[in-house]
Amino acid sequence: MPEIIQHIITVFLGYFAIMNPLANTAVFVGMTSQLTNSERVRTARKAILLTFIIIVLFAVLGKTLFHFFGITLPALRITGGILVFIIGYHMLHGESSSLHTHEGEDPDDIAISPLAVPILAGPGTIATTMSFSASGGWTEVLTTVGVFALLSIITFLCFVFGQRLVQFVGENGLKIVTRLMGLILAVIGVQMLIEGIYGAIRAFG
Repeated sequence: MPEIIQHIITVFLGYFAIMNPLANTAVFVGMTSQLTNSERVRTARKAILLTFIIIVLFAVLGKTLFHFFGITLPALRITGGILVFIIGYHMLHGESSSLHTHEGEDPDDIAISPLAVPILAGPGTIATTMSFSASGGWTEVLTTVGVFALLSIITFLCFVFGQRLVQFVGENGLKIVTRLMGLILAVIGVQMLIEGIYGAIRAFG
């Protein structure tokens, strides 16, 4: 399999697992249950757009931030791997990680927080973005942004048709999907951790 295709698949699975559109759709439906359909669509659009802007900034400026703060790629991969694994571990056990949830915010501002940050563009998503985009050149950056754009569209559609989707999948279906995504996310986190440790050993060994 060509390396670029393998990279696209890895990025897609990583983002799909960490954003978990189905589980987040249930969260979105619960948060917007008192809104009209037009308000719900506007909230979804604002949340997804803000999330996309945040991720693009981290994807494009990842290497610049590395140099500015003196951060190495192995350090990011180790930290990102730990964060992603923690989120995946909680999802695997049917729980919500504190890195992936946020409560007590003003309902009028849910598009910004908690939907955009930290549910969609949380620490795990940002760490994953910087790890994927900073590991190569502009090809990796554009691939990361393109794949995230696709996931953003999928998530937006899930949000817009959220009520029907939640009813169709059912509570048990959501639990199964969440656990499967948690397993994938935990494995990706471990892989990032292994690559980070290996890179650190090569750099300082």
